[in-house]
Amino acid sequence: MIQRVPPRRRGTYGIDAPYGPAFIAVVAALELALAVLFGNVKNLLAGLFVLAILGLYLHGTLRGKFVIWAELLGSLDLHGDERILDMGCGRGAVLLMAAKHLTTGRAVGVDLWRSIDQSGNSLEATQRNAVAEGVADRVELHTGDMTALPFEDSSFDVVVSSLAIHNIRGRAGREKAIDEAVRVLRPGGRLVLVDLRATREHQARLAKIGMSDVARRGLGWRFWWSGPLAVTGIVTAAKAERRN
Repeated sequence: MIQRVPPRRRGTYGIDAPYGPAFIAVVAALELALAVLFGNVKNLLAGLFVLAILGLYLHGTLRGKFVIWAELLGSLDLHGDERILDMGCGRGAVLLMAAKHLTTGRAVGVDLWRSIDQSGNSLEATQRNAVAEGVADRVELHTGDMTALPFEDSSFDVVVSSLAIHNIRGRAGREKAIDEAVRVLRPGGRLVLVDLRATREHQARLAKIGMSDVARRGLGWRFWWSGPLAVTGIVTAAKAERRN
């Protein structure tokens, strides 16, 4: 059965791209201040609109992503013995939910631990969350670049990533990260990428390098961020089995 609602979270996971909501809040405050000072209805409506965007942003980072990822992980029908890689795992929001689906398997996270991408991001914070969630025995953390993963070929059953690959500058770099995800994925393994803006790039790259069942779709308002140009999407694919 697909898990529709995530379990209660015991860890602390910060805010994704923390400078984003701070900037949005400043813009909203400015518009509302102008509305009060000059009695301008347009400024009032603009301020309220920006506040709505801020609300969606905060909902997405504090709750929406957990609900969505609980559904996505539940839909994978994991057996519990898989090796799962989370590229750009941050403080472990997705990684540790994945670990809860495992028994003898392993959830492996890799990140550069940059606080600009997530508030309070650090390997130590993720370790503390793993302990708090009761999955530390199933979790392994590495410091590494998504464009040069420190893992052998075909070493994971599932590769996931949440709002991470778009942070890589340049299309060539993002394509390299996609290539690395495919390299470490075993034949028959599955790929689940949630990202902003670059999802069409990811879809095209996966199709070009021969992945099967490549699909892309939006994730709706629960994972909606800072405006129509930043709607979150998901790309899924599978790695073909080797032929005898």
